[in-house]
Amino acid sequence: IKYVGNNRAKRIIISVKPEFVRVVIPKRQSFKNAQKFVESRLEWIKKNKNKMELQTQKKQELPEIDRKVARKVLCRRIGELAQLHNFVYNRVSIRKQKTRWGSCSSKNNINLNMNLLHLPPELMDYVLLHELVHTRVKNHGKEFWNELDTVVPNSRQVDRKLKDYQYCLI
Repeated sequence: IKYVGNNRAKRIIISVKPEFVRVVIPKRQSFKNAQKFVESRLEWIKKNKNKMELQTQKKQELPEIDRKVARKVLCRRIGELAQLHNFVYNRVSIRKQKTRWGSCSSKNNINLNMNLLHLPPELMDYVLLHELVHTRVKNHGKEFWNELDTVVPNSRQVDRKLKDYQYCLI
């Protein structure tokens, strides 16, 4: 277990990583309180540690993705979807990120995770459309989800399906 102090944290936060468990301690909390909190959450930690190990195992079974192939496939597909739904974006960058599938900057530059190629086609399209909607709506408010629903019906349900593929990110 790795304990880390953080002046901006408002509460004690436990996160399970593949290699360790991280505990963030706000400045107004003592180390002793953090240890007590961790003890009270041991079952949750064990359950999530096991889940993380399974995800790491699944991740190791995935084939390698060539960045050039990812660039070609993702740039082609986002172009098709943008044209189909009248979205305008600036640049597309392909990265290998560990925490997110994609992002859209204020200048409408879109970053996509090359691991999107591990997703089923409908989920990959969902992520691409999600980022394209951010070219119009920059947050995740009600307006964003309403706009996303126009191009991906039941978008929140589709979004939940992404959780089954978290292992592709770690």
